[in-house]
Amino acid sequence: MKSGFIGIIGRPNVGKSTLLNAILGEKIAITTDKPQTTRNSIRGIYTRLDGATEGCQMVFIDTPGIHKPKNKLGAYMTDMALSTLKEVDVILFLVDSDLSQGPGDPYIVELLKQTETPKILIINKIDLLEPEYFRAMYEEYEALGVFDSIYGVSALEGKNVPALLEKIESLLVEGPMFFPDYMVTDHPERFIVSELIREKILLYLEDEVPHGVAVEIESYSEEPKITKIGAVIYCEKKSHKGIIIGKEGKKLKGIGKSARLEIEGLLGTKVFLEIWVKVRENWRNSDFAISDLGYKKE
Repeated sequence: MKSGFIGIIGRPNVGKSTLLNAILGEKIAITTDKPQTTRNSIRGIYTRLDGATEGCQMVFIDTPGIHKPKNKLGAYMTDMALSTLKEVDVILFLVDSDLSQGPGDPYIVELLKQTETPKILIINKIDLLEPEYFRAMYEEYEALGVFDSIYGVSALEGKNVPALLEKIESLLVEGPMFFPDYMVTDHPERFIVSELIREKILLYLEDEVPHGVAVEIESYSEEPKITKIGAVIYCEKKSHKGIIIGKEGKKLKGIGKSARLEIEGLLGTKVFLEIWVKVRENWRNSDFAISDLGYKKE
């Protein structure tokens, strides 16, 4: 049995969560077209058993996008992503453009030069890249001499993901199974439910409002034929509360219905979901609020 931990890093919105979901074959990390969607490290567990004792278990850690922080929450997210470099057996670095597109990728490359952990560069979204551009990107990153391998994938379509998994497995050594083979994440259902609600907020709202919201599950009751969930959406301004609720409550109803349907698919049962919206001013710059809402452990 081979086993190990694999960190997925990259700039915001390069497709890290989409890749994790493609590897696992089911959704455990929320995905939107907005940057900085992921706030916590999400662990996804891929297990392949060959008989009773052979096979491989890979524990993937999907990290927040590495970016220049604008508040304490952003600083926490970036620190979390960077700490992953010290804790894993293999690093996957996702990019979707060449090094000239901004300071983010060159900054990450410099960090990667400082670690001896095996590194795989993944050029994502190849379904959207012209062949000539992909070839130029490949040669540019290869010339750096930093990466053990370079793969082009389409996380959205699952293209080349099996070949990527084979390569990762070749870099791992014999080890124990860290989790039972039926587990695909070590996060409790309450966490995934809160993330699904937050995803719908990101999809329904525009501009800055979505990044100023947090979701807390206040109640979670599993009954024989239904699961009852009470959730609170925290926002930073009174004006944001009105935007989230929408005219005659239509926006909040849309968020709730969309989230409920996906939660029912996740849990395999009927769901009664109640959502309230409360104002918690400037919570992203409050150490107490960040910790209280589950984004930082003391």
